[in-house]
Amino acid sequence: METTRLSAAVWAALFMINVHSTGAGAQEGRPGVTAPQLSLPYAEQKFRGDVGTTYLDSDPAQFPKQVAAPKGAPNVLLVLLDDVGFGQFSVSGGGVASPKMEQLAREGFSFTRFHTTAVCSSTRAALLTGRNHHVAGSGNITEVATGYDGYTGIIPKETATFAEIMRLNGYITSWIGKNHNTPTYETSEMGPFDHWPNNLGFDYFYGFMAGDTNQIRPYLYENRTPVGQQTDDDYFLSVDLADKSIDWLQQAEAIQPDKPWMMYLAPAATHSPHQAPKELIDKYEGKFDGGWDEYRERTLARQKKMGLVPENTQLTERSEGLPAWDSLNEDQKKLSARMMEVFAAYGEHVDQQVGRVLDYIRTLADAENTMIIYIIGDNGASSEGGIPGTLNENAFFNGVQMQTEDMMPFIDEIGTSKHFNHFPAAWAHAMDTPFQWVKQVASHLGGTRNAMLVSWPAKYASSGEVRTQFTHVVDVAATILEAAGIEEPRSVNGTAQRPIEGRSFLSVLEDADADEIRTSQYFEMFVNRGIYKDGWWAGSLSFKPWDPNRGDFDPLNAPWELYNLEEDFSQANNLAEENPEKLDELVKLWWATAAKDQVLPLDWRGSERFSSELMGKPNLAAGRSRFVYPQPLVGLPEASAPDLKNKSFSISAKVTIDDNANGMIFTQGGNTGGWGFYLLDGKLAATHNYLDITRYTVTSDDVVAAGTHELAMEFAYEGGETDIGKGGTITLTVDGRQVGAGKVDRTTPMKFSLSENQDIGTDTGTPVTYDYSEPFDFEGALGEVVVSLSR
Repeated sequence: METTRLSAAVWAALFMINVHSTGAGAQEGRPGVTAPQLSLPYAEQKFRGDVGTTYLDSDPAQFPKQVAAPKGAPNVLLVLLDDVGFGQFSVSGGGVASPKMEQLAREGFSFTRFHTTAVCSSTRAALLTGRNHHVAGSGNITEVATGYDGYTGIIPKETATFAEIMRLNGYITSWIGKNHNTPTYETSEMGPFDHWPNNLGFDYFYGFMAGDTNQIRPYLYENRTPVGQQTDDDYFLSVDLADKSIDWLQQAEAIQPDKPWMMYLAPAATHSPHQAPKELIDKYEGKFDGGWDEYRERTLARQKKMGLVPENTQLTERSEGLPAWDSLNEDQKKLSARMMEVFAAYGEHVDQQVGRVLDYIRTLADAENTMIIYIIGDNGASSEGGIPGTLNENAFFNGVQMQTEDMMPFIDEIGTSKHFNHFPAAWAHAMDTPFQWVKQVASHLGGTRNAMLVSWPAKYASSGEVRTQFTHVVDVAATILEAAGIEEPRSVNGTAQRPIEGRSFLSVLEDADADEIRTSQYFEMFVNRGIYKDGWWAGSLSFKPWDPNRGDFDPLNAPWELYNLEEDFSQANNLAEENPEKLDELVKLWWATAAKDQVLPLDWRGSERFSSELMGKPNLAAGRSRFVYPQPLVGLPEASAPDLKNKSFSISAKVTIDDNANGMIFTQGGNTGGWGFYLLDGKLAATHNYLDITRYTVTSDDVVAAGTHELAMEFAYEGGETDIGKGGTITLTVDGRQVGAGKVDRTTPMKFSLSENQDIGTDTGTPVTYDYSEPFDFEGALGEVVVSLSR
């Protein structure tokens, strides 16, 4: 057959294609990897054969291959618990049963000198990126971001997560549980989604987008899609997260059994609210009646017996400001013991549920080649319940402290969905045995020392060995990448990368006497400052962490303490006066490191940093005073909703109803604080929940007749532009006619919740008042709802 004549231009183009297609071959041994490179993603594959005029005189077609992980790369399970003290669980000598953790410890390695950053968002950013938390833009939790480079609450593109690096190297990845690394003002259904888990390297996400959540009534997301509130009577979040973890692993193993997986499992426990099944709570009845001082003594004795701390470890003094157990009255003891019983049940429950995931992994064909890193806490135990404890942790974030007499009438409700309860600060200190201080306090080990378990049977045999080398959360990413055989990239998705600051601790698994991989590390949180160097630690405390109301402070003249950790495991002996030269050396090193790693400027402000308006944070609702909602809307995060705090506002709604109608018209917040505007048994009502301390409700004098109406509430704020938390007057109207009015003495000043939302036409969270039961769907036709703000 005669070859078809082609123009010179076409022949020239074909020639160029053919020349291009006969370039360098793909890298041997890694399907889909076109050539060795330190820029991700890998270059797209092009057809390398000969191309003729038709498929008949061309080489056989070949599809591009998927990028394959390095040969023998392990599966990786990374578990991170929340708000856990070093001396909390039985695996490290504590009084909270953790048989599943103990089993893993017997199969692997226990690290007793592992460190975190002292709060959750910061630890998680350092964990995910392998960079120090300020370098990763996360110098504190996202809710108190200030906008300076080290404190934006945004993980920069120049600090790609290890998950993204693994995903681009042939892993399938998932994140299940808590996400506290997306800016609060980017968590609505409209995004933007750049900083959601799916854009941080995770193929799959299931969990909640907040610092905490109700364990029985959480609002969850699957990838970017709201799942909504869970309503089953026997629901607990830890169970759900374990179920989803096992489901995902079953799918991964069934669909792509030859492809390694990485799962990041981040339960909410044991962060407030402390909630657990009643049968577990009952199990601990009476077990903490001896109090926190006795608990500390017994825990340290167990830690020594287990070989987790040196025999000469001293029990540090009770941190300044915390009461002795014997100084409490009977009501205080009864309430405090009950709160600890609930907390212990909460802890044992999460051990059971993560243990189900561990048990499932043990059944897999590639179980031996699964690396498990189980970090038992993202910081020390939390004292954010204050000295007496609280029924509502959110009160702390608003600078308000409940008292024992406020809580005693509700003692039997502690541990249920009705309250966001948190135990007393002294119990947090006891959970951190044998150290000083608690969460937030980065200057001392009580805030930063957490236990860690590691297992990788195919590579490192162990029968319960202990590792004592100083390690830090930034070292985890580098360890995982080395285990997977993946090089650190210089560029990811077109952005040049800052070097990973962590160092792999695989050498420590290999040899108990291996040199420390980390000889220097800085710490900072709320201007609590610490620095470690070659066995020495210098620290400077700023404020007591259980008091969110903070005044003037001079970081340049704040005292520093000095400890020799080689001889003093628990930081019991301050050597500042005995060795001023060493202290001066470390303080200078801290300032130099702080300047390099975006720690400056220092900011010690407390509860006011939770206010988006006071801090000037971005907000989807900013700059508007009128909001029109033409139809029901659910799940709008508080940070993206109209800010109803410290101002006057009105809400109106066009409705068509029958007699004795019920249902939510508008709500923002939940049982931790907020507003509700609704119909109840035909009467119009409005409620302000002041931090679960007091509820102010105004109800119409008469029922609203069946028909079409315009219903409205107006709140007239009595404070000035700079006043916060003042009261005001609620006025209710039907078709412009006043039908009810009443006084509100106090209002929530800073934050209604970290995890509740704004809903129209229903209530997807916890109720603002228990006069109704959620979801409290509106009965009738709900038309346009308008929210108007004024000063």
